Amino acid sequence: MAIIQKHGKNSCPQLVCNKETHPHDKSGVSGCQKKWPEQNAHWSRPLARTWTVVLLFGTCLLYCARVAMPICSVSMAQQFNWTKRESGMVLGSFFWGYCFTQVLGGYVSDRVGGEKVLLLSAAAWGAMTAFTPVLAHFCSQPIFSMTLARFLMGLLQGVHYPSLASLCSQKVVESERGFLMSTVGSGSYLGTLIIGGAGSLMLDVYGWESVFYLTGLLSVLWAYCMWKCLLKGEGPIITLESLGSGGSQSKLTKRHWLRLFKQPAVCAVIVAHLCTASTFFTLLSWLPTFFKDTFPDAKGWVFNVIPWLVAIPSSLLSGCLSDHLICQGFDTASVRKLMQFFSMGVTSVFTILLCGTSTFPWAVAFVSITMGLTTFSHSGVSVNVQDLAPSCAGSLFGVMNTCGAFSGVLMVYFSGYLIESTGSWASVFFLITVVNLFGLFTFLAFAEARRVDIDSAKQRYNHIHI
Repeated sequence: MAIIQKHGKNSCPQLVCNKETHPHDKSGVSGCQKKWPEQNAHWSRPLARTWTVVLLFGTCLLYCARVAMPICSVSMAQQFNWTKRESGMVLGSFFWGYCFTQVLGGYVSDRVGGEKVLLLSAAAWGAMTAFTPVLAHFCSQPIFSMTLARFLMGLLQGVHYPSLASLCSQKVVESERGFLMSTVGSGSYLGTLIIGGAGSLMLDVYGWESVFYLTGLLSVLWAYCMWKCLLKGEGPIITLESLGSGGSQSKLTKRHWLRLFKQPAVCAVIVAHLCTASTFFTLLSWLPTFFKDTFPDAKGWVFNVIPWLVAIPSSLLSGCLSDHLICQGFDTASVRKLMQFFSMGVTSVFTILLCGTSTFPWAVAFVSITMGLTTFSHSGVSVNVQDLAPSCAGSLFGVMNTCGAFSGVLMVYFSGYLIESTGSWASVFFLITVVNLFGLFTFLAFAEARRVDIDSAKQRYNHIHI
């Protein structure tokens, strides 16, 4: 006799049989052989916490390696006689490489597992970071070798966040995804702080080469520890056969992808992420210049450190809050919208307040609140993509991140044009506010949390016990 239990829209069927074949199962599979893999692969809570800490350190090292070149670029330009234009070419080449592997990284992660892609990419970009000084000194044209190195660094690091999204959707239950993504996301701010402090000290004492050597070796060591302790030494081999078979994830054809992009909820999450990323990149790029122009006598470490110190606990708070609300029975879609409201709506208020700020302490306070609340998107739009399409979350997040990166580069350039043409920072802050509000209204109007990557007509039962 079959007992049918329902546990929500996002659960998948599971057949648990003992001795006889299920009467409605025409495949003839008996025993416990027929199970839907997406439910069987979830981590236990202790294991999820362990992975959260490991991925936090990995993201921290990712940003240490990413920011190493900007920190050392002045010293390298002096040693190799680079002009400002040549330094800009080296620094900017990272983002072009970063855009190209987002979708590919997510696609491969959906097929073979995000942990394999994270491991291989970390070992590669860690080795590239440690090898950077060698390329600079032994190449006859350092400008070309460094431009190529940064481009390759962007290619290798571009798979990180799509792989995280894929891994989280495959291994973490819905009510715990917000905490994992927000905690891991805070690693970017922690890494920026560490490399900004320790990296600057090493640069002055031991030279710019030491920054690359230490950061690269620590990244390779992190990859080795993850492989040895969490993956138990299993070979992270990615074959063409595994890519074709699709692993444990459902295979989406071109027709299914077209149907996916026709879903209003999917378009809403892409638009919201695009707006969030572009405004964040603009603030990240221009805020130091804003403080130097508006408050020339202010201490640089104040506005370069305090906002990031606020962003770390804020990111952790958003994850705990969102998961707590979902566990208390609040609708998942409503929680995602609430987090995004803080990330894009409330921050717009403080961004506008920067236009009329005349004192340095208030400016630092407004910027710190803005950067802190921006991190709430880790529990909003960044997790919502896993609610919508867990079978292809990595690929879809790659599409989102690619759009966000390209739009961010364009918006940074356009903001510079506005500053030169108007001579006022208010025009930039108004632009950020308009883009934020557009993304927020789109997300609030169309965002959902139900699965759209499979045909709902095929989801008849959630758990079937014999």
